[in-house]
Amino acid sequence: MSTTETTESKTTDEPGGPADSVALYDVDHPAPVIEPPRKRTAKTPKASRGNFEMQTWLFMRLSGIVLVVLVLGHLLIQLVLDGGVSKIGFAFVAGRWASPFWQVWDLLMLWLAMLHGANGLRTVINDYAERDNTRFWLKMLLYAATVFTVLLGTLVIFTFDPNIR
Repeated sequence: MSTTETTESKTTDEPGGPADSVALYDVDHPAPVIEPPRKRTAKTPKASRGNFEMQTWLFMRLSGIVLVVLVLGHLLIQLVLDGGVSKIGFAFVAGRWASPFWQVWDLLMLWLAMLHGANGLRTVINDYAERDNTRFWLKMLLYAATVFTVLLGTLVIFTFDPNIR
């Protein structure tokens, strides 16, 4: 047996040898192809050069950071500094919303949380709803629920009357 044959058998046959450090995929052994969730067809519109998806991606990151500050601040103030959950009642909310600062704080939390969540769910619908008609109606339902919740929450925050009897 020649030295060339010995070296070749060592690199390919022995576990833990030099052959284990060689990349798993190469030109002769390419990686398997992963099929996309939905294949493009002749009816699939061409990709536009719009930046909507990039803007929604950026919105998710920025709103997430702001929401962390708003929610942690809210929890710190409500649960630690103001005496805990047992103190929260109608009078507590009435006193809190008498200040425009707290109205804006809660309004920002509501708007950002709803828009952040709706955008995330829109992405999930786009990824997993296979039929165009299903995707359309799920997103319409999502948008309607988001608008309804944001409008109703805004109305409650700004028209809250502590003198209701």
